[in-house]
Amino acid sequence: MSLESVRAWLAEHAPDLPVIEVESTTATVATAAEALGVEPGRIAKTLAVRAGNHTFLVVARGDARLDNRKSKDEFGARPRMLGSEETLELTGHPVGGVCPFGLKIALPVYLDVSLRAFDTVFPAGGSLNTSVKVKTDRLFELVGERWVDLCRLPEQPAGG
Repeated sequence: MSLESVRAWLAEHAPDLPVIEVESTTATVATAAEALGVEPGRIAKTLAVRAGNHTFLVVARGDARLDNRKSKDEFGARPRMLGSEETLELTGHPVGGVCPFGLKIALPVYLDVSLRAFDTVFPAGGSLNTSVKVKTDRLFELVGERWVDLCRLPEQPAGG
């Protein structure tokens, strides 16, 4: 159902964006980058998060990590990644295929400013072997509620 919901959503909202299916898995940033032949940062990972009573998705570059301090400053509570069952229940997508398209339940989608380093990114496509190639600004236009600064890059210290 997940891949089908993504295809249906794209057909309605962005018919020019095809789903890229590959033979190998795209379930992790590393495997997706290898399968698509791009650097890991271009993989737009979608994280299902709860901070206090606020549940949302954050889309960040693949090599970025959610920063507890930044998230607490933004939402007033420490962020907690949702478990795989709750993620599937809320998004309709399995962990490894979670994307901001074709969601089962409408959730706010925030794009982390870390994505702005790339003009084009590759979010998952709703399954463990699919992706979508999209311009970063277009991704925001399609699904973004707002830009946020919730993540840090590997070379940045926590809270900075």
